[in-house]
Amino acid sequence: MSRLAGKVALITGAARGQGAAAAQRFVAEGAKVVITDVLDTEGKLLAEELGESAAYIHLDVSDEQNWAEAAEFTTTQFGQLNVLMNNAGVLHFSRLQDTRLEDYRRVININQVGTFLGMKTAVEPIKAAGGGSIINVSSVEGLAGMPFVVAYTSSKFAIRGMTKVAALELGEYGIRVNSIHPGMIDTKMVQDAAGGADVDTSWVGKRVALGRVGKAVEIANVAVFLASDESSYCTGAEFVADGGATATHALKV
Repeated sequence: MSRLAGKVALITGAARGQGAAAAQRFVAEGAKVVITDVLDTEGKLLAEELGESAAYIHLDVSDEQNWAEAAEFTTTQFGQLNVLMNNAGVLHFSRLQDTRLEDYRRVININQVGTFLGMKTAVEPIKAAGGGSIINVSSVEGLAGMPFVVAYTSSKFAIRGMTKVAALELGEYGIRVNSIHPGMIDTKMVQDAAGGADVDTSWVGKRVALGRVGKAVEIANVAVFLASDESSYCTGAEFVADGGATATHALKV
């Protein structure tokens, strides 16, 4: 399989979950991948498992200097940068009136500022490579609101908007910019937001058309399409993978 042959990708939050699934799928399709995360042990282990086609570097996506180092590492390691997948993200549960400013800022810094810095940093190396693709992971909460996630929803709406601005500005350089909007996916993000406690999300799956929670690889498959030349006329668009969650409205029982 060679849908991504000759391409070099940098994926954030790639030590586990959706990011790890994307790294695995990208390598399987012929890409070289730089795995980035703050979870160094897991990230290095995944890179080792993927072999010579992958490398790991620590990246705090809210740190501009870290981004510069990651971009330089990528071009030094693999010669170029064709694809950026802004996947890193965190979730925080609380009522609006109970949300502390520091918790709101933490979510915004990672989800929103991290995506902004990633796009900003990637422009020149992707231009130098002759164009490419930026994939921003938003959420169904970037399309509509949900109670108890004001910070997360704010950040995901912002990613949706930044994607469109970047698409308009970068199209002349052959850089496509699109957003992915996952629904409930079986990863550890909800568990992390719940302080490490096991959270039963099966009830969410029962409320969507496909009757189940999504898998990380199903989001990775959308990312492969957007990273590949198959999506050569797609930019500024929203790609929803939510099992049908956004096909309904609030009156559904």
